[in-house]
Amino acid sequence: MTDEPDPIAYTALEPGTPVQSSDGQQFGTVAAVLVVEEVSVFDGIVVETPRGTRFVDADHVGTITTAYVRTSLTADDAAQLPEPDDSPVYRADATDDTGSSLADRFGRMFGRGTWKREQ
Repeated sequence: MTDEPDPIAYTALEPGTPVQSSDGQQFGTVAAVLVVEEVSVFDGIVVETPRGTRFVDADHVGTITTAYVRTSLTADDAAQLPEPDDSPVYRADATDDTGSSLADRFGRMFGRGTWKREQ
């Protein structure tokens, strides 16, 4: 009988859970679990490290247990993790297709919208 912690689903993962590199060295703790709500897909975790908040993609999350999250990252990889960024936001530009050109007229006729990424 081993004293290994029990595996859990990402939905049961708690903030503050230690996050480890592939060799078992802790490099941070879970700050948040990211999920694509529309399709209920695990996207990754936000990790609080001594160097600030970092993002670990779901592809690099190996084992999730009651005691820790073990990633597939080496210690060097973990040190190079990016900061989390917000998802881009797009808005329809209502001023598009307002001209009198043939392309603008077809755009209005067929409802072609032009989406602009917010900065």
